[in-house]
Amino acid sequence: MHGPLILISGLIFLLGLAFSKLLSHLRLPAVTAYLIFGVLIGPYCLDIVPHNLIDSMPLVAEVVLSMVAFSLGQVFSKSSISRIGRRVFLVSWGEVVGALVIVTVVMRLVGVPLYEALLFGGIAPATAPAATVMVIRELGAKGPFTETLLGVVAIDDAWGIMVFALAETVAKMLLVHNMSNSQIAIALLKAAGTIALSLSLGMLVGFVLVSFMKRLTSETDLLIAVFGAILLTSGISVHYGLSSLLANMALGTVVANFGGMTERPFRIIKRIDWPFFLYFFVLSGASLEIPLLKKMGLWGIAYLISRPFGEYVGAFTGALIGRMDKKIRNYIGLGLVPQAGVALGLAILVRNEFRESIGPAFLTVIIAATIISELVGPIFTKYALTKVGEVSKRK
Repeated sequence: MHGPLILISGLIFLLGLAFSKLLSHLRLPAVTAYLIFGVLIGPYCLDIVPHNLIDSMPLVAEVVLSMVAFSLGQVFSKSSISRIGRRVFLVSWGEVVGALVIVTVVMRLVGVPLYEALLFGGIAPATAPAATVMVIRELGAKGPFTETLLGVVAIDDAWGIMVFALAETVAKMLLVHNMSNSQIAIALLKAAGTIALSLSLGMLVGFVLVSFMKRLTSETDLLIAVFGAILLTSGISVHYGLSSLLANMALGTVVANFGGMTERPFRIIKRIDWPFFLYFFVLSGASLEIPLLKKMGLWGIAYLISRPFGEYVGAFTGALIGRMDKKIRNYIGLGLVPQAGVALGLAILVRNEFRESIGPAFLTVIIAATIISELVGPIFTKYALTKVGEVSKRK
């Protein structure tokens, strides 16, 4: 019987929305509210959400991340690239590399297996643009620092997905013990082939979609076509062992550059994506295994400290190479602390892909870190904006 699952799903939407509105008075991001609500109705608190609903998380995560990856493809449109500029690219790449390297090294030092430490590092660069934008709007901040920060958070999730795809591939190689040099070379060629095929698939579907879109006039038809293309790309990717993230990002990039509709396809997807996000975040919170929090203390502390440190060092280095203003160099990393949807989705994909080799502690660390970073991240962002003097005097 599907009745109880449909009933619970309806309650997740309605009560999740109500809970987020209730916590909005505390100025908490909606994502944090959804996660906390999920923890409350999960198996270790009120036990309202059944396990078979939580088991659907990989499917929900796949759909959500596919839509996110498609939207991130817009970042690589000609207009976006010219607007963002070289210096912002340097800062964002510095942040991504810094988080990847430092988190991987620190997690390895506290006893995490190398392949798993690399996956932690691969997830670390992902940020939460919504939390940063919310603080900027709240403070009425304007200026070169604010513009740089907005540019970095707009593009670093795109870099992050690419880096994760590479980290995931290398992690799978590390699970195969005693590989000869020839086997390593073959594995690297296979990894490169997987990435190339993923991008090619997304581009192929993208050009077919673009030619089809030109014949569509109504918003409804366009929505069906775009959403169908996203699911088709994801389905083919999963079936043939390709990266659905890279494929959908390539799909979005083709649509952004050759669709001839500027932001219209992306605006349409944004109209329907939030219910998926709500459902995803609530189920993510419900899947938090609270008893594991005590056992994974060192891992959690190491990740919570090394991630913002890595992002700060990386962003500082990128700004230094780009010869940016001292204020931007010193404080840009403090605006990159929040972490939310993309990181959670990637963690769930890791749990699904590495089910036999990675335990539930991995996902528990990421969920707990997400909740904490969403709570404290805006505080760091506000501090940085205040120190650089770009907060509106009316605020």
